[in-house]
Amino acid sequence: MNKNISMAVIRRLPKYHRYLGDLLDKDIQRISSKELSEIIGFTASQIRQDLNNFGGFGQQGYGYNVEALHYEISKILGLDKKYNAILVGAGNLGQAIANYSGFRNAGFEIKALFDANPKIIGLTIRDFEVLDPDIMEDYIRENSIDIVVMCIPRNGAQSVIDRAVKAGVTGVWNFAPIDLEVPAGVIVENVNLIESLFTLSYLMKDEIK
Repeated sequence: MNKNISMAVIRRLPKYHRYLGDLLDKDIQRISSKELSEIIGFTASQIRQDLNNFGGFGQQGYGYNVEALHYEISKILGLDKKYNAILVGAGNLGQAIANYSGFRNAGFEIKALFDANPKIIGLTIRDFEVLDPDIMEDYIRENSIDIVVMCIPRNGAQSVIDRAVKAGVTGVWNFAPIDLEVPAGVIVENVNLIESLFTLSYLMKDEIK
């Protein structure tokens, strides 16, 4: 990743990708930055600045080729690769994530569920057999696992990540309410549901009279 590109720009890329995908579904082949701004909600200038970080892709007087731009953003996001993942924590949230087909369609393949609850180890949930965490490291090594999805409480989360990283995982999608410590070269993306809900509360408080 280019270290000079801000995280704000990077976090806008998935939105560009999604909207361009919608345009392709509607068989729209060309779009200007102004037209895209009206759809996506960013200014035309912001869109041009964002895309210029990666080469621009547009042509003056023509705009953007939707299919080509969607493809290029896919590559920038790393979606031209396939990722193997495991999910730790087979509770309600873990099951919902495991059951979402969109991950596989985007190249993220959840290969197995792990849970420490002895009552569900060996059961089949969402087409997955729930595996014992004691075999997690061996499973990661034998199945070339890239990502671990964390859906467990904060207690024990750091220990699980330490073991997963030691076994070779380089990406963590973290739903556990804890800031995990990982070595250099391992990427953590935190998804804190409570923090997101609190942000919603803040944005709503002045609107509700």
